[in-house]
Amino acid sequence: MRKAKAKFITFEGIDGCGKSTQAKRLVSRLNNEGIPALLTLEPGGTKIGSYIRRILLDPKNKDISELTELFLYLADRSQHIKEVIAPSLRNGIWVISDRFYDATLAYQGFGRGICKDLILMLNRHICGDIKPDITFLLDCPVEVAIKRRNKRDADQNQLRFEQEAVIFHEKVRKGYLWIAEQFKERIITVDATQAVEEIEEFIFDKIKELFLRS
Repeated sequence: MRKAKAKFITFEGIDGCGKSTQAKRLVSRLNNEGIPALLTLEPGGTKIGSYIRRILLDPKNKDISELTELFLYLADRSQHIKEVIAPSLRNGIWVISDRFYDATLAYQGFGRGICKDLILMLNRHICGDIKPDITFLLDCPVEVAIKRRNKRDADQNQLRFEQEAVIFHEKVRKGYLWIAEQFKERIITVDATQAVEEIEEFIFDKIKELFLRS
């Protein structure tokens, strides 16, 4: 396969869709092909971000206002770009991120009801010319995601977003599907009810088709 300029690839979807698993698998596949790739995430991709993540996901913090939540995510993203994403891409390292700015529009825009134009404007200001080359949206019904999440977290306390009512997650899923429709040139929607191995092969085939042609 030919070498390609470092790419920025993001994974999105509701909690329990399997995006984190697929992001890890893609990094492993790329590294096995001799392509330097870094796995990161939002929130929490930096030391400062890890503190922000604790605040955002702690189930005790039920009184965070919608706007406080939004600005914490944006602060995390600003630091993430400065410390991890931009330097890695400059140095020829592919960046694979478990969530990026689409998540803010889906969760805070559609889920919380914050003005979508405000979120889009703030994201443009924070991200500048940093945007994903491709985004994989792992989509599945909310009930499927909840079952997976409950199985995964059986021995752990639920995170703050996992305690939200089903209707909240339905709004977020609807938001993601709307985003995918608006940005068809960038977002590839994947049926996340398939087997993990099938999804992995589909994703890597797309990466080869788009960026690693012989």
